[in-house]
Amino acid sequence: MSETVVETASAAPGPPTPEVRGRPFLARAAAGAAGLTVVAALLGLVRDQAVARLFGAGHASDAFLVAWTVPEMAATLLIEDGMALLLVPAFSLALTRRASAAVPGDPVRALVADTFPRLAVALACAGALLIAGAPWVVGVLAPGLEDPGLAVDCTRLTAVTVLTFGVTGYFSAALRAHGRFLGPAGVYIAYNAGIIGMTLALHAVWGVRAAAAGVAVGSVLMILTLLPGFVTLVLRRRVRGTPAPAGRDTAAPLLGAAVLAPVVLFVVSRQSQVFVERFLASSLSDGAISHLNFAQKVAQLPMVLSMMICTVTFPVVARAMASGDREGARRRVERDLALAGTVVLLGTAMVLGYAPQIVEVLFQRGAFDAADTTATAGVMRVYALGLLGHTLVGALCRPYFSSGRPTWYPLAAMGAGLLVTAGAGAALTGRFGVDGIAAANALGISTAAVLMLVGLGSRAVAVRVRAVALSLARPALAAAAAGAAGRLAAPVVPGPALLGLAAGCLLVPVVFFLTARALGAPDAVHPPALIRQRFAHGR
Repeated sequence: MSETVVETASAAPGPPTPEVRGRPFLARAAAGAAGLTVVAALLGLVRDQAVARLFGAGHASDAFLVAWTVPEMAATLLIEDGMALLLVPAFSLALTRRASAAVPGDPVRALVADTFPRLAVALACAGALLIAGAPWVVGVLAPGLEDPGLAVDCTRLTAVTVLTFGVTGYFSAALRAHGRFLGPAGVYIAYNAGIIGMTLALHAVWGVRAAAAGVAVGSVLMILTLLPGFVTLVLRRRVRGTPAPAGRDTAAPLLGAAVLAPVVLFVVSRQSQVFVERFLASSLSDGAISHLNFAQKVAQLPMVLSMMICTVTFPVVARAMASGDREGARRRVERDLALAGTVVLLGTAMVLGYAPQIVEVLFQRGAFDAADTTATAGVMRVYALGLLGHTLVGALCRPYFSSGRPTWYPLAAMGAGLLVTAGAGAALTGRFGVDGIAAANALGISTAAVLMLVGLGSRAVAVRVRAVALSLARPALAAAAAGAAGRLAAPVVPGPALLGLAAGCLLVPVVFFLTARALGAPDAVHPPALIRQRFAHGR
């Protein structure tokens, strides 16, 4: 949010926020949210295991995954990046006004009254249009499907997420701005539980449509998870003063069209990489889309954990920008990039070293056979090369949009990356199949990450690009060494894949940390202690 629209807080007590509670709160919030994220990720693996076991990697799972594109896009746009980037700064401004004795009424309630009804109506209409246009959507996303009827049915079932994810994202942004992170982190537990329950209960009757119905049920459970906290914290909180004057600009310029458009288009362009992948994979043999999906879901787990750091500190960056503390925002962003990069690079090393063992342990049962394991593991190793790029794009977009001012540069950077993905995918798919698609993804997202990092200093937060690059280069070399060590050692361990994977969970971190220490990478030596120290002391 811009400095000109922020009002000074007086002595009137505002709601507890990360800054009011102190820096140690950020460490506890990050730890708690990370814990719930791990549980949700494990349930996500169980969900994918259920789909793999019951439907394998063939026509049915491909149809479901084409329909899965809808909640994937909706989650990114409405729960995480899009809605959060818009509403966390807006609610932060409203909270600042709520704490000011000079502002009558409750700006937070006024903001909700001004924005939520219109958002719900717009999303409901969009969901209805998607249900009606499902055949066209499937035709655009996966024109190579021989029998698109099943994908159309699944798409109509998942279309409800346009509304339910929007409501979930709205509630999540409001709670995060209030310093509440556990509820938003826990919604995916309810979501995955709904999908798993419906799939196991009804697959014999509905086939893969049961999984699509589970998406709809799980998305409703997400809303129910957040509703009590939203009502209690946001709507029922008593505020001194008289009602806000009619016509007051409660939404502030933060939710104007000039700010909204760049954020929405950026998120859509980022998620469009998935569209490109499935478009290209639909022309390959049955199972190609499934191999890509399973590889991405597992490889992205380190990225999800690393992004929790940026999710928790996003309100801190937004308020630092609002108060004019550019130096504080710069330090916060640089720390976040270094820590998030270190976490995801350790995960990257594990994937590079033990992808076949990971896939075999997680998925090889039922209709998912050894050939599927080999194909998925190969894709996963290639896809892992772009994990740092994905993490940096997710982390860098937050400071760009924290100011509340219109900025089109992230969209331009992401657009360039998307062009690279599409061009490289078209060139590589014919020769390398799904591996070529994964390589194009890694190349495109890495291009976007580099452009966003280079442009950040002159457009949002004056980060030291060389210092950030150096803080990431050292753990990247450590990850390469650890991944190579794991790949060499994996065939040596006899017995089941689980035993080899357990050995890798010891070997890869040890090699990673020893190499990082030898290279002088402080952020990669003792990450847990370093995270606690930096959250606690703000250094």
